[in-house]
Amino acid sequence: MALRIPPIQCLLTFEALARLRSVTQAAEELCVTPSAVSHRVRQLEQILGTKLFGRADFSLTTEGSEYLAHVREGLSALERFPSQAASPGRRKLRIAVTPTFARSILMPRLRQFFEAYPEIDLTLQVSIPLLDVVAEDADLTIRFGTGRYADVEHVCLFKDEVTPLASPAWARENGPFEHAADLEGQTLLRSPLEPWRTWFAAHDLDWPEPVDGSSFNDIGLMCDAAAQGLGVGLVRVRLGAPWLENGSLVRLYPRTVPSPHAHYLCWRTGAMDRWECATFAQWLRQSLA
Repeated sequence: MALRIPPIQCLLTFEALARLRSVTQAAEELCVTPSAVSHRVRQLEQILGTKLFGRADFSLTTEGSEYLAHVREGLSALERFPSQAASPGRRKLRIAVTPTFARSILMPRLRQFFEAYPEIDLTLQVSIPLLDVVAEDADLTIRFGTGRYADVEHVCLFKDEVTPLASPAWARENGPFEHAADLEGQTLLRSPLEPWRTWFAAHDLDWPEPVDGSSFNDIGLMCDAAAQGLGVGLVRVRLGAPWLENGSLVRLYPRTVPSPHAHYLCWRTGAMDRWECATFAQWLRQSLA
């Protein structure tokens, strides 16, 4: 009779939960949802026909303790086995990413990923889900938004803060900027991705959202426009870092305010069972920490 070997993801999840004794922490480490952790453990228990955890504090049963030793021994053996033999051939991974995230955050780090995982070939596609510009058939998607995504599993990569940025020459010609109200009458560059009402509300300014002037559906394009002296843009600090570092943009105010949105890594259910997806997700989260 053929033996049913548990899926490797179930074994990894069991080991993580046994070590961390927290569904939430195990989910974060494995880049899956807490419900996925629970589902994998239940699946493993069904395959083995025995309970592995106590109900209250995730303490191991006697059978669970014995099985954990075997699982760790097996995972350790797989870890020592040469990766070329364990995973022959190249892996293909398609990632949909927002344009400025790709330019400011991902591209400066990609060499590290390629050096660590040369067997993975990446295909990067531009996507702006907040504006319904979505790349088709991506394995992983980086979205900027509210995080309320019922259609996919997701994890928050990082939150950001916003502040007005302009070119040094523009700031000199139109300043000084000592109070938020000093922006009144100035040329405000607009983007549906980062409405000015976030800044206005944080400074108790009862100003309407600007409706006149140039508008951009990409923060990077807005940064380029601001760097050319076309006005002032409300920019996320981490995304605007390249322009701030090369001096083409400067802050008008020292204060920053939280953006109402954040960057999320999203995937369809089951995607993280693929080694290349789970590997990239873990690498990206660690590189952004």
